[in-house]
Amino acid sequence: MTDLKFVEPDDIPSEFSAYDHKVAQLDVGKTGKVGFIRIKLEKDSKKNKTVVTDQYSQFPLYIQKALYYDEFLPSMANLFIMSPSGGIIQGDRCRIDITLTNQAVCHITTQGATRIYKMNSNYATQLFNITVNKDCYLEFIPDQLIPYQNSRYYQKVELNIEDSATLVYSEILTPGRVAMGEFFSYDICYLKTICRNNDKKTKFLDNFLLEPKKQKMTTLGIFGNYTVLATIYIISKNNSVLQIKEKINLALQDNAEVNGGCTVLPHDCGLVVRLLGNSSEEIKTTIYGIIRIVRKEILGTSFNGVRKT
Repeated sequence: MTDLKFVEPDDIPSEFSAYDHKVAQLDVGKTGKVGFIRIKLEKDSKKNKTVVTDQYSQFPLYIQKALYYDEFLPSMANLFIMSPSGGIIQGDRCRIDITLTNQAVCHITTQGATRIYKMNSNYATQLFNITVNKDCYLEFIPDQLIPYQNSRYYQKVELNIEDSATLVYSEILTPGRVAMGEFFSYDICYLKTICRNNDKKTKFLDNFLLEPKKQKMTTLGIFGNYTVLATIYIISKNNSVLQIKEKINLALQDNAEVNGGCTVLPHDCGLVVRLLGNSSEEIKTTIYGIIRIVRKEILGTSFNGVRKT
């Protein structure tokens, strides 16, 4: 069995201490509670495509084999992270390690939304370690997070990006199961992102701490009149970064459904885009539009979206 310490983030925020107990649940760390994925990709010059060179997964996480369906980038590996359990439940401890090397080009997404189920004790965590080495390109675009009523979730994303590489990473946070009448009914959702370069120097740190039962989510400065939040990080030192910024902001000006903007990250390590809307599908469409801009400027190719059927 995988050691729990192997997947548990080392900096659980103090806000979770009130929930750090085990009552009426399968104990933290038991079989089926520790999900793990390790995946390494690199360019295969003989096959002229990016291939998986190391892969391991442990329930409740699984990653599908690489697919090559992009007509504009036939050498790009497309991967889908899957969860046979249908979501994240209390006591789950999940970790996903992704490494790209040797000019790998890859798009990774999830099979669908990540559902964070109701919890009557403890909490759930998910740790992402993403490493993009020299001259590699990665798009990691998971579907939306849906925190159910009374759920507690801590997500830590560690980005290790070499200066010549490019990463596009996004996350979408919804208010909950809207169809069930749940709007901001979760206990706590804490999203933390840290970016470092190849010298292990921190380039930026971004935190979201949302406690709807202690905060009014519709307040100006939090969500206002919106319910869905998205963030896109474009980590790149490419010379066209400022052109990408201008094109994204121009596209957002013409978007009547989504409000947002793009700005330069600290240390000029790339860009961050914030989006607010009332539809996760509209947000997702906007993110695909941003990917289209990035691919055109960085890779010189187009983008038609993600095939999930």
